Amino acid sequence: MHRTLAVGIMLSCCLAVSRRAAAQSQPVLTLEAATRIADAAQAEATRNKWNVVIAVVDGGGYLVHLRRLDGTQLGSVAVAEEKAKSAVLFRRPTKAFADAVASGRTAVLRLPGAIPIEGGIPLLVGDQVVGAIGVSGVMSEQDGQVAQAGAKAFTKP
Repeated sequence: MHRTLAVGIMLSCCLAVSRRAAAQSQPVLTLEAATRIADAAQAEATRNKWNVVIAVVDGGGYLVHLRRLDGTQLGSVAVAEEKAKSAVLFRRPTKAFADAVASGRTAVLRLPGAIPIEGGIPLLVGDQVVGAIGVSGVMSEQDGQVAQAGAKAFTKP
């Protein structure tokens, strides 16, 4: 009886270690990558003299990096983070929701977590969403331009 219990415990431990190893082999968004993304987004915003907040979240929608450029309104902090979370949750740019609403598909407005304002872009490794960037502070098209600059920095080697 004790031997069966010991073997069962040992197998459980092996499975737990195996699952942990598999989870660690999944691509993740690192702080280094998030910083590189924010740097590229900030460069685009600065080049255009736009005051924005840049939020980079991981694959679970949790904040990894936040940058508020001098003079950016406080309300843009929450908006940038929500745009990034929306891009992770729905695996698409928030512009897709903005376009849907603009074309009359207002049901999008009822989707919990869907932000129908341009400026959130998912970050992909293959077909897996590992995070997202969200930008807020200027016109939504401009937020989108800044977010796109950040996302491009993620895809570069």
